Order: sequence, then C-alpha cells, then structure tokens
Amino acid sequence: MNIKQLLFTCLLFITTLPAVAQITKAIDPTADDRGYIIKTGDLAPADFELVLTNGIKTSLTKLHGKVVILQFTASWCSVYREEMPHLEKEIWQAYKDKGLVLIGVDRDEPLNKVKSFHQVMNISYPLALDPGAEIFGRFASKKSGVTRNVVIDRDGKIVYLTRLYDKQEFASMLKAVDALVNNKTASIN
Repeated sequence: MNIKQLLFTCLLFITTLPAVAQITKAIDPTADDRGYIIKTGDLAPADFELVLTNGIKTSLTKLHGKVVILQFTASWCSVYREEMPHLEKEIWQAYKDKGLVLIGVDRDEPLNKVKSFHQVMNISYPLALDPGAEIFGRFASKKSGVTRNVVIDRDGKIVYLTRLYDKQEFASMLKAVDALVNNKTASIN
C-alpha cells in the first residue's frame, strides 16, 4: 500500500467514524460509553421497591424529600470493593444524619451472599437485593458493567451519575452531594 492509499484509508476511517456512532445510536438509542439509559435531569424511575438485607422495604417514593444515592454493585466486583470504603467514610458517615440515604443495590446475588459481603466489607450503609438486575435495568443497560452511582435530589431528579471508581469523578460527586445536602445553589456538575 502506498502512502496515498494509506492516507486515503485513514481519512475515510476518520470521516466515517461519527456516522458509525450515529448508526449505532439509531440501532440502540440507549447505547453510550457508560451504559446508562437515563441521564442527569431526568426524574429517577420510581416504579420499584428496594428490599434491604434486613427485610425492610423502601422505595424512591418513600424516600422523596431526601437526597438518595443508589450504588449499584455486586460482591465479585473489585472496583466496588475499592470504592466502598470511600462511600462509607466520605459520604455515608459524613451525611447520613443530614437527610442523605445511601443504598447499595447488589446485582442478582442471594441474600446470604449479600449479607456476608456487607459484613466482610465492614460498611454500615444498607444493601438491597436486586434479583434479575431488574432495578439496575431501570437505570442502565443490563449488558453494561455494574459499578455506578446514581445521585437523586430531594425532588426525585437525577443530578449526578458515575461509572466505575475514578478519584476525580468521586470528588466531583462528593461536591455535588455536599451541595445537595447543604442546600447550596452552587453548580452540581
């Protein structure tokens, strides 16, 4: 292949890449690089019940008026294991008495495994069961990865989304949570 053919091939690739992305989006409108099917500004889906490992049942409807973080996880996820201590210390312990609710939503694992995971990780915020990833599927494509946080304001609106554990993104989420909990009008994102 001569240099002109190589340059033409590269140029063709670069110019068609956006079209391929648009076609992919047209085929699957939920497709994005993070797997979410919701976005910031949307009202959080509230058509489900959360069953905590202690048997207590709650819902986003019951939690209306509080800042809520749903942290989607599974015991086998190493990223979540890295993030959990930060959620416990920097968010749960700091804001649990200020109108914040943090619930880890464990994807498709049995109660005994989730309880054991809760104990091993030495966290005090509650975990909920998500059989069949039905709750997860209201927020993200079930084919996408599990570790993510959904921050919901007092009115039920999604205000922040994370994917995996990134220190900068976590710090930004922490600022957003602080602004929400303390009723600051500063920009959340």
